[in-house]
Amino acid sequence: MTDKYRIDSHKLMFHPKRVAKWQAGYSQWESAKEIYPIYLEISPTGICNHRCLFCAKDYIGYKKREIDKNILMQRITEMAGYGVKSIMFAGEGEPVLYNDLPEVLDLCSNIGIDTALTTNLTMFNGDNTENFLKNCSWIKASINAGTPENYAEIHRTSPNDFEKVIKNMHTASSIKKEKGYNCTLGVQILLLPDNASTVTSLAALTRDAGFEYLVVKPYSQHLMSNTTIYKDVSYSECSELKKELDSYNTDGFKVIFRTHTMKKLTDKEEKYQKCFSVPFFWAYIMSDGNVYACSSFLENEKFSLGNINEQSFPEIWQGERRNKVYDYVKSDLKIDQCRQNCRMDEINRYLWELKHPKQHVNFI
Repeated sequence: MTDKYRIDSHKLMFHPKRVAKWQAGYSQWESAKEIYPIYLEISPTGICNHRCLFCAKDYIGYKKREIDKNILMQRITEMAGYGVKSIMFAGEGEPVLYNDLPEVLDLCSNIGIDTALTTNLTMFNGDNTENFLKNCSWIKASINAGTPENYAEIHRTSPNDFEKVIKNMHTASSIKKEKGYNCTLGVQILLLPDNASTVTSLAALTRDAGFEYLVVKPYSQHLMSNTTIYKDVSYSECSELKKELDSYNTDGFKVIFRTHTMKKLTDKEEKYQKCFSVPFFWAYIMSDGNVYACSSFLENEKFSLGNINEQSFPEIWQGERRNKVYDYVKSDLKIDQCRQNCRMDEINRYLWELKHPKQHVNFI
């Protein structure tokens, strides 16, 4: 099984109690407001040291701002008390540029919240790498080319950053092995016409560095991005590349080629008519402290829940603004106006089927 982490699927079925609570309470706000998210994405800083050609959040502007450490730690502690189980630190900036991240990760581990990190890996160093490995369930490096020259073009940075990243991969893998940490190390590449010829090189580098997987994922046009150069990219002729990448698989390394997600880009079959995941199972906190119900609608007031600098997490989650988002998504949101293959797409398919089961479901 190449995708044992279910990266090309979802994991909501492992939370039956929360799903059962959603099934029972979805229709009425007084019940719905008590359904807290399982997972959050947090962008602790707006600063990024790269300007990737495909960046979905380029419209935000890479602003020089960050969440106050004490407020963030207080809100995370509140989240743990209300059933939040995991946090991924990523966002509109490079999360490792947030100097207080190691301390925040220590807190999460101490209070029982699983953490993950999506990063360009350039800012890993002797002071932070071991902390990240000790605390995180997984770390995924965004490396969008397999050669220094191609990397510099895609990430719009120096070719030297590519060499730095490869070195940091080897260091992280060595520390993990030496200390016996359980953190899963992976790489993802966004498959584009501009980097397709270097994907196999990246697969070899990732495997040889001791990382456990390489995800090859498709591009999806963000609704508000300034970038549109890849909006018409096609993945109809990727079978040969997948076959070639399969040859890099070993017992300890897998290429996870997201064929299922690629096929959905041209899938014309009806999937679901409502977004059932929002505003329930996840949320997104921006570097200015604003909380949004969906990462496809950052800075859109219709999806704004509140700000962690002004309210506690339960005040935000059970507040009037979330009530308005709840009403809007339930009654007015048009699915065909959403981002294709959004983060919650597979979960929405699952929830839609639970609400609209097909024939013979009792013949288990």
